[in-house]
Amino acid sequence: MTKYNNIVYLRNFIVYFLIISLIYSCASIQQPQGGPRDTTPPKVLKMEPKNQTVNFTAKKVVIEFDEYFKLQNEFKEFSVSPEMPKPPVLKVKGKKLEINFPDSLEKNTTYTLNFGKAVADVNESNAAKNLTYVFSTGPKLDSLSIKGKVTNSLTGEPELDAVAFILPLNRDTLFGKGKPSIYTLTDSSGNYSLNNLRTGSYKLYVLKEKNGDKIYQQATDEVGFLKDTIVLTKNLDSMNIKVFKEDATVFRILDKRLNPDGSMSFSFNQKLKKPEVVVLDPPALDVSKKIKFSKNNDSLKVWLTDLSFDSTKISLKENGKLLQTTTLTRGKKDTYTRSLTAINNLDNRALPPGRTLKFTFNFPIESFDASKITLLEDSVDTKTFTLTKDSLDHLSFYFRYPWRQKTMYDITFAPGAFTGIFKTQNKEIKTSLELGKKDDYGTLKVKIVPPEKQKSYILEIIDGSKSIVNTIVVKQDTAVTFSNYKGGKYFIRITYDTNKNGVWDTGNVSLGIQPEKIWNEPKELSIRPNWERNEVITIPKE
Repeated sequence: MTKYNNIVYLRNFIVYFLIISLIYSCASIQQPQGGPRDTTPPKVLKMEPKNQTVNFTAKKVVIEFDEYFKLQNEFKEFSVSPEMPKPPVLKVKGKKLEINFPDSLEKNTTYTLNFGKAVADVNESNAAKNLTYVFSTGPKLDSLSIKGKVTNSLTGEPELDAVAFILPLNRDTLFGKGKPSIYTLTDSSGNYSLNNLRTGSYKLYVLKEKNGDKIYQQATDEVGFLKDTIVLTKNLDSMNIKVFKEDATVFRILDKRLNPDGSMSFSFNQKLKKPEVVVLDPPALDVSKKIKFSKNNDSLKVWLTDLSFDSTKISLKENGKLLQTTTLTRGKKDTYTRSLTAINNLDNRALPPGRTLKFTFNFPIESFDASKITLLEDSVDTKTFTLTKDSLDHLSFYFRYPWRQKTMYDITFAPGAFTGIFKTQNKEIKTSLELGKKDDYGTLKVKIVPPEKQKSYILEIIDGSKSIVNTIVVKQDTAVTFSNYKGGKYFIRITYDTNKNGVWDTGNVSLGIQPEKIWNEPKELSIRPNWERNEVITIPKE
């Protein structure tokens, strides 16, 4: 009998275990494995009361979606226009979002609930963009709209997910200090639409921002605006805006550091035009200092020949005017590790026709030993090369030789061939190259016809990767030849140089100044290898 009971007990246990396992597996919600990535945001199935309800009296709104969702960055993304004394309370209940109004609503008022990117699916955080809910406590809705397109000032290309918003004229001081309540995001074509607006006077702005708080941060964000106030009495279309990166009005050093190799690095919030550097302390090091500004003069590297100081004081000037004085300190036991290296200006081991071979080191060079430099021409040693220092750059040297086609060259800098400050020497550096074939390069001849002879225009050649490869200033009908360009896609960009200073000047929001206009020639100027292309570019009037 005992044996039989044990068998029955074991059988019942197994059945019970299988039933529990089956129930658990059915009840568990698991993310599907494999398959394509979900890119679809939650979709609205139902709104109760319905969107755009008039004579609204409900205490809450319920929005039902087709999938489970979450609220992300609620306080950054969600807003109400006009603002309520007590903001609505958002609650997620399954696939439904409840919006409760804790305070009474104004009479005869159109309210817009803007969710921004707050509603997103659970797994992939795909956001339901520009989700809004509109209702009126009166018999009609505010129905005016402002539409337009947002593009980039430099490229002319549409801006995706830029924040277009309006501020009532009497609240324009909120710009840069608080989040707007009436805003929308641009689509992939740069288009935006601000809807359900009431009659009034507004300022219109656009932000291409970094942190998503919808508050203008000059250091990181791009901005655009309409200078004139909008008096909204009817629907407005084609309110187009270009965004730009505004220059900081007050100079500031963003970052400073003493590097592990003993050099000093600085970055600024402005692009300087005629910068100067003065070592105030120790003053004896000012004469022997070595400096190098970046191409745009918005960063700097400094090398001092003696690092025995406890601290150093350095001043930055612009056109002789003091900008800022800063101090860097070092520990008494600090040590530095240095390795002298070099980069070259070859194009995948090819030296393009007409280009001079250039080596740029990471430390200022004090001397070199030509006997430790070897040039092999098809494995044959030759000594007829010349090496000269760049007069404008103490980091760079030009290596010249009568290069020949279909010939392989090998250059070796033996250890100690170059000596930098602090007696830093290079390890062996090897470089192989050949002269680029002329058949791989083409020529672009362009005749530029400006609309007004007394004005100045900046012409830039842009390659397929959006990099600037050449720049000239045009003031009259001009024929230009761009030789030895590698085959590929090129574009021409024209800046209307209003103040004739030879550079593109950005805008200023507080002063109401728009950036200098840029026109991008729509035609793609492809250059074919071993081919000469001729074009006429007629610049349109500004």
